[in-house]
Amino acid sequence: MAYTIDRHPCEDSPRLGAMTLHPEPESVPRARRWFRKFIAPYNPACSIDDCTLMISELVTNAIRYGRSDDPWLVRVEWYREGSALRVEVHNPGFPTSVRLRHPEADEAHGRGLLLVDSIADSWHSGPSCFGGTVVSFVVADAWPA
Repeated sequence: MAYTIDRHPCEDSPRLGAMTLHPEPESVPRARRWFRKFIAPYNPACSIDDCTLMISELVTNAIRYGRSDDPWLVRVEWYREGSALRVEVHNPGFPTSVRLRHPEADEAHGRGLLLVDSIADSWHSGPSCFGGTVVSFVVADAWPA
């Protein structure tokens, strides 16, 4: 796995960390472990379990739906914006393909964004600054104001 972490970002940088992951199932638990390890020093007041669940869902979707003819990676970045935490997951898929589904009870897939929608204060999808798609979520009041 390749990863990059900003352990001590400058005061002008809201980014707390980033990692790049190969598009393979083993990257999902890696994303959880690395996020837990590198968010801990910032001592957020929000639920790390909720954040890692949402990261798991978004990384899974990125791996499942990312498309490129060339070798590609999934990129996860997390930011502090005032008292909020924003996490972004980037992949080379098409931004228009991200949609909130309401699967039938017997369907095995399709609940990831529903979980994010129910846990996060907000979420967004659109074109990534790296090309492809970004899906992000925000947890408000992750740190005391």
